[in-house]
Amino acid sequence: MQQKMTYKSDIEIAQQAEMKPILHIAKKINLSEEDIELYGKYKAKITSEKLNQLKSHKTGKIILVTAINPTPAGEGKSTVTVGLGDALQKLNKNVIIAMREPSLGPTMGIKGGAAGGGYAQVLPMEDINLHFTGDLHAITTANNALAALIDNHIHQGNELNIDQRRIVWKRAVDLNDRALRKVIIGLGGPLQGIPREEGFDITVASEIMAVLCLATDAENLKSRLARMIIAYDFNKNPITVGDLKVEGALTLLLKDAIKPNLVQTIEHTPAIIHGGPFANIAHGCNSVIATAAASKLADYVVTEAGFGADLGAEKYLNIKARNKEVQPEIVVIVATLRALKMHGGVAKNELAAENVEAIKKGFANLKKHIDSIKQFNLPFVVAINRFYTDTDDEINCLEKLCNQENIPVALTEVWEKGGDGGVELAEKVLDLMDEKKQSFHHLYDLEATIESKITTIAQSIYGASKVEFTSKAKKQMLDFERYGWGNLPICMAKTQYSLSDNPSLLGRPEGFSIVVREFKPSIGAGFIVALTGDVMTMPGLPKQPAALNMDVDGEGKAIGLF
Repeated sequence: MQQKMTYKSDIEIAQQAEMKPILHIAKKINLSEEDIELYGKYKAKITSEKLNQLKSHKTGKIILVTAINPTPAGEGKSTVTVGLGDALQKLNKNVIIAMREPSLGPTMGIKGGAAGGGYAQVLPMEDINLHFTGDLHAITTANNALAALIDNHIHQGNELNIDQRRIVWKRAVDLNDRALRKVIIGLGGPLQGIPREEGFDITVASEIMAVLCLATDAENLKSRLARMIIAYDFNKNPITVGDLKVEGALTLLLKDAIKPNLVQTIEHTPAIIHGGPFANIAHGCNSVIATAAASKLADYVVTEAGFGADLGAEKYLNIKARNKEVQPEIVVIVATLRALKMHGGVAKNELAAENVEAIKKGFANLKKHIDSIKQFNLPFVVAINRFYTDTDDEINCLEKLCNQENIPVALTEVWEKGGDGGVELAEKVLDLMDEKKQSFHHLYDLEATIESKITTIAQSIYGASKVEFTSKAKKQMLDFERYGWGNLPICMAKTQYSLSDNPSLLGRPEGFSIVVREFKPSIGAGFIVALTGDVMTMPGLPKQPAALNMDVDGEGKAIGLF
């Protein structure tokens, strides 16, 4: 019988790690003291002046890390991202890790943070998982300032003839709070405003988050903010932030948040962490500014996209990578044996038991994600993220399945061993990038219709047999084409747990339909959101939130933060 090992928690490992002053990390990537703005001893932002200077520098090679469909068993995509960066540094490569900022919603809910795990973490872990440098709070403030300005405009005479029944801009808070999904505001008489229905999104679902993450500089940020749709008038014409003339004020609130944050890993590899839109609601990637800056400062950049390849990677490659400076050279697909067993039909409480047959069955999910990445004509490698309950027979089974399909594969043990556990993966990544360069291409042309683009994604990436549109969605497609929005990329809002829009269909389902219930125009971000299933832009807390385990000791140190 296999004995369960006792390991330190992520927060214990992080608190025992010895950090170097951020000035030391900055010097490793040729940043001077004048190039950064210090946020204490171990965090900094890269100045706008330096970001402008970097635009003329040579671009390094970008490595995109994605995964199979996530399960409650965990995949460790962020952990592998950090560990791969540390491994490349061990191989004496000039490397920077570029990751997303965690949201307080999942941090205090059920998903956990986004700073990696074990001995492959970015530091200071507790700061990053909590308030960090205040970027998400700035986005929340800008979002809610806009909401207040809209309501004030109506209260003060409504010069733009805004139809308060058709205001699409919601307020936001960076927490999971289901009670705020639908609210009534403006009660209490004429002095309190105009009563109307309202709702809250979680901050990472705000279009301002997506705008900040796709902007290329402050001026581009302002122009994108001006294009955001806030409402429709009584003639059903769209009204923008530019019509309200407040894009300047919103940009002012975001003037520091737009600067990427510099931190370090446990092994002192430089890491730039900036922005964090949800991948099941928005496009799930860190900022273009951060990834592009990293690629100008290093020869190699390891970055990630949220959830599985059907969401984060598809959106990185079809939305973010429309910017040529952040197009990846290779994709790493993370898989755990535990998750594959769940996709093979094993219950969560039975995952510790060896089950080779379930791995064979669950392999279908991994194989579909591999087939999807192939359609972008990019090289790839599968990273087996080893867990302590994995047996040799299970690992050998997955490696054999990959070898039979000529799939490059590497066993990865970065959670336990840090960079040393990722050297095999790093070497395979480098070898594949050194081979003949493939010609990356997007999955669809922007000139295609909205319906055609969605059908392409659903059939090519999800494996759906067809796409169905509600009557509301059909009408919106006609309206959006009329407004001139038809040539934008599509951002699918879909469950992360399944290739389909039904979270209970694990593995590789077949013969299913994707139902698009409605659209949300994110014109400032530059894409159209297609809402499927019951995906919500304001999550709720689970029965046992992670917050129940959190505390602070007598010395002010965090307790129970994973």
